Amino acid sequence: MNRFTAVAVSALAVLAAGAAQAEDPKPAAAPAMSAEQQAQMAAFERVSTPGHEHQQLAYFVGSWSAKARVWQDPESPPQETTGTSKGAAIYGGRYVAITYDGSFMGQPFTGQGLFGFDKLRGKFLNTWTDSMSTSFWLAWGDYDKATDAWTFHGEMPDLLKPKTMVKVRQVIRIHDPDRYTFDWYETRNGKEAHTMNIDYRRQ
Repeated sequence: MNRFTAVAVSALAVLAAGAAQAEDPKPAAAPAMSAEQQAQMAAFERVSTPGHEHQQLAYFVGSWSAKARVWQDPESPPQETTGTSKGAAIYGGRYVAITYDGSFMGQPFTGQGLFGFDKLRGKFLNTWTDSMSTSFWLAWGDYDKATDAWTFHGEMPDLLKPKTMVKVRQVIRIHDPDRYTFDWYETRNGKEAHTMNIDYRRQ
């Protein structure tokens, strides 16, 4: 092999090696995280991991029968209807999704809500949407161990005065392993009135 041939062979070998590396590159090592990034990652893991409060909400998972009473006038008898409700744990137990099927004012009614606990805020939350409105409900609340109840506070626009907000208090109370109640109170003109009660029994 003369000098020219040896150089050509060596050059081809180098090119072949380069081509092989291009086809199967080794992944670059991830850069080390800064102290701030490590703190952010640790904080993210803390607030994203379900805790004791989420385990409490597992009570609502399952199928329930419901009896609802609605007072349009505190001085008049309530309208009574029946329905069914299903609770399902979602996102690894981070929330409980509630679906309600029943009737209201003689019409079919269905609604969906979420129960959860925001570890960043340190508050329980519930949401609601249904087939008889275009509004989205969001309320924040706390749990009282002594009464085994959650109390939520929120507000909604007045149906007849949309620019006026009505303060709402919700109380969800566990009575025993197979029964809980939901109560809704509205404050108008400084006076609170009990306008809805739903009694849930586990099926």
